[in-house]
This record gives sequence, C-alpha cells and structure tokens, in this order.
Amino acid sequence: MNAGSGVCILGVGHRIGGVAEENAELCRGLDVTPEWIVEKTGIKRRYLAAPDENASDYAVAAARRALDGAGIGAGEIDLIVCCTFSADYTFPPLSAKVHKELGVKGGQIFDLQANCAGFVSGLTAASDRMAADPSLRNALVIGVELNSRYIDRTNADSVIYHSDGAGAVVLGRREAGEGIVASAFHTDSSNYEAVRVRGGGSSFPVMGHVGPADGDTMELNGIATWKQAITHLPATVKAACRKADVELADVDFFIFHQANYNLIDYIVRKMGADLSRTYTNVQEIGNTGAASVAIALSEAVERDLIRPGATVVLAAVGAGFNFGASVWRWAPARAGGHA
Repeated sequence: MNAGSGVCILGVGHRIGGVAEENAELCRGLDVTPEWIVEKTGIKRRYLAAPDENASDYAVAAARRALDGAGIGAGEIDLIVCCTFSADYTFPPLSAKVHKELGVKGGQIFDLQANCAGFVSGLTAASDRMAADPSLRNALVIGVELNSRYIDRTNADSVIYHSDGAGAVVLGRREAGEGIVASAFHTDSSNYEAVRVRGGGSSFPVMGHVGPADGDTMELNGIATWKQAITHLPATVKAACRKADVELADVDFFIFHQANYNLIDYIVRKMGADLSRTYTNVQEIGNTGAASVAIALSEAVERDLIRPGATVVLAAVGAGFNFGASVWRWAPARAGGHA
C-alpha cells in the first residue's frame, strides 16, 4: 500500500426522514405563516423520523448505500467515524452500533461531536488517520442527526429549520494528488451559549426530574448564528484554499452546511461566486445538522454535478461556534442510492 496515495471519497449514500412535514402543516401550531418561513429561511418542508426510529437506523442505511456505491464490503472497513450529537445513547458510541450492524470486524471507531460542522471535521480526522497509517484500507464517515428529538414543537425559532437524516461516505486510496488536499478550522467561542441543548449534559443531568425539564430542547439564537457564519465561514474557506494553493475563483464546486437558504446565498455571493457553483437542498428537506453536508454531497454526486478533477470545497459551521472547510481534488465517486 502506498503511504503517499491520495485519500478520496469512493462512495456516497444518504437517508432522509420518512415523514414529510409541509410548512402549512407545521404552522397550524405556530403564530407564523408558510410564506414567512420561506421568506426567512427558504425552507418549504422538512422530513422527520418516525417515533420508533433512531439514529443508528439512519446511519446504517446511509452507510450501506455508501458501501454499495464504493463497491466496498464491510470487511474492508478499518475505521468508522460517526458525527452526531443525537446518538441512540449517551454511550456506548453510535459508531459501535454501526460497526455491529454492518458486521465490521476489528478496526477503530469513534464518535465526533462538532454539531453541524461535525461531518467536515470527521472527514478530516479520518483522512488524517489514513494518511498517518498506511495499514488503514478504507474509512466510513457518517453524519447523522435526529434533530426532531430535541425540538420544542411550539418554538418557531427552532422548529421551522430542523429535520432528520443521515449521509455517509467511504474513504479509500487513489493516486497521489487526488482526494483531500487541505483543511482549515476556526473557533469563536464568544457566543458559546447561542445554540445549545443542555438537557442530558453533566450540568443538566437526566436523573432527578420527571417530564420535560428546562434545557431539554434546542435553544437557538438565529441572529448570533447568522453573524458568526457570515463572519467566519468565508474566512475559513479562504484559509483552506490558501493551504491548498487554490484561488477562490478556481473552486469549481462548493457544498455548504444546509442551515438556511438565504444564508448560503449570502455567503456564496460574499465570496464572489454564485449559486451555480453550489448545490442546495435545504429548501426541500430542511436543516439536518451534522448530516447536511453529507446528504447534499450525496445528492450532488447522484445528480452528476461534480466532474472528475474538479476542485471541491466542503464547509460548515457548528454551535460553539466552530467552523471547518476542506478542499478536495475530486476523483470519481459513486452514489449508492437513498431512501
């Protein structure tokens, strides 16, 4: 095995929630209109998990499709990284459940929690492990979120955005110069409390109360999120491009965290590009958190929107706030389907 080989995305797959929720249905319990939601976010509908489904169901389904697309068997996976804040349990890690359900033997697992920047962070972490250890053959990186489990259905600040889903990629080795080129990260923790779920943490334990408790559902400051994103995400993308020795104007395709259509449009234009150089699905499926970049990437590959040899940037912002971007020299990847 060539230690100098490129670490590439070989296959992609995704799964979105099976319960469609149109804005008109959502607004029956809110003091807002469907038109207001579209004007504010661009989102027309979201997809939610059924009550008897869990994060591992979605993670495993997306992973199987990515493996199918890559033509890789579970026995050839040496590393599994699950990026999520909504795993089935506090512990063991979700990656262990995926390992078990897929029938993977041995190898390494871990969960990574960087909120909506998790998948971009997880891709870099897995790629770095493969670059450092040539004995690792292939890695499975999954972004999965069941946001609906943490949403107050009467709170328009959060419920209008969030949905459920998973996306996965298989990383493998190709020729040197293909695959991931560089990554950049940035953290501004000055608005640490702006987006949070406190319940279940050591400061807000699940023991000791009956029924809903303060902090059990997502709290979201949209203005703080917007300001953080427009300030730091373009700068983080530019930093990754500098590391990769790539001019921003030479990036062929962007995939951003699908938080808000208006936000993506603003950021793309701030960087001197336009929406023809990116793909968005937030209008149709909502914000799937750590899964959003993975699902958007899977759909873009499925639609044959990324040509071999293209320079591709993946970028996301997560609560805290943390920012990640990676630059890829795109090698052919295949979609394994979706549900």
